[in-house]
Amino acid sequence: MKKFAAGIVLGFMASWAVAFASSNVSHNGSFWNRLNATAKDGYVNGYSDAMRVSVGKLDVLNSAADLFHWKGARRIIHQLSGQLSMEDVSANQAVKRLDDLYSNQKYSELDIGEALQTLSIRASETAMPDASAAKSAK
Repeated sequence: MKKFAAGIVLGFMASWAVAFASSNVSHNGSFWNRLNATAKDGYVNGYSDAMRVSVGKLDVLNSAADLFHWKGARRIIHQLSGQLSMEDVSANQAVKRLDDLYSNQKYSELDIGEALQTLSIRASETAMPDASAAKSAK
């Protein structure tokens, strides 16, 4: 019994040590500025894919809202899906805007996810022209 208790204590201490030894990566401007161009594109594309999946899951909430007759739920869910969507911002635009944002040191602690959501909301409110469309218009 003593060996069993000692094993539990030793296991607990080992797991505690591993948990505190693991690194905690903050995805902020400092992290963004250390990424190369390919990694930045990959990060934005991965984030965009994750948001697309999240928006797809909101259909379940719409069904629940209909089932339970939640007033105003459709409007709220529609607004939320618009805020999660990255459809109005291309990956190239997002990378360029994040590079511009994080070039200013005062924004270095801003989380990349929060910055991308803000960028997406602004893009849906004021349609951002695509860089190639802007060049062809000249």
